[in-house]
Amino acid sequence: QVQLVESGGGLVQAGGSLRLSCAASGLIFSDYAMGWFRQAPGKVRELVATITSGGTTNYLASVKGRFTISRDNNKNTVLLQMNSLKPEDTAVYYCAAGRSVAYFGSWGQGTQVTVSS
Repeated sequence: QVQLVESGGGLVQAGGSLRLSCAASGLIFSDYAMGWFRQAPGKVRELVATITSGGTTNYLASVKGRFTISRDNNKNTVLLQMNSLKPEDTAVYYCAAGRSVAYFGSWGQGTQVTVSS
């Protein structure tokens, strides 16, 4: 059974940085696409960034240039480096895994990111 555990969320001032980490188990990690999603109160969940098994990345337009997704296949870990954070980045951030970026079938429990102005 696939298990995804996020860590690294917290409270930060606008302009600051956070690094989220997601530890994966129960899957052949290198075969999976990984993604980070977020959901703010009263809003729908949105895709923030994805990385394919081959390392190709894609980003939500509003985070491009500020966020970086990466993966370490030796450690079964996917990271999201978030710089120049804005209050509108405040949300619960979820890690997800899928056989392709078209469908993510496994999800973590989420980690809260709060950016104060």
